[in-house]
Amino acid sequence: QVQLVESGGGLVQAGGSLRLSCAASGRTFTGYAMAWFRQAPPKERDFVAAITWTSGRTWYADSVKGRFTVSRDNAKNTVYLQMNSLKPEDTAVYYCAAGRFLFETTDRSFYNYWGQGTQVTVSS
Repeated sequence: QVQLVESGGGLVQAGGSLRLSCAASGRTFTGYAMAWFRQAPPKERDFVAAITWTSGRTWYADSVKGRFTVSRDNAKNTVYLQMNSLKPEDTAVYYCAAGRFLFETTDRSFYNYWGQGTQVTVSS
């Protein structure tokens, strides 16, 4: 059974940095895209960044380009989201997701597996 477990969230001041981790288990992820989404109620869950497990190709939401970096460590089965220059509007619950496809999409319906989320709060 696929499990995605996020960690690394917390409280940080504006301008600061955090690194989120997503530990993936339960299968091999060759042919999968791994993504980060975020949700700040009452807003919908929005795409943040994604990476293909095998080639490491990445894509980002415009709102985080140049500030966030997604990466993966295949040996550790872990995906990371390095978040720099954080803003109060980045405050949200951040979710890790996985889907078996290799095209670039921001549509959450393509992602089959989800973690429980980790809270990120950025104070002004």
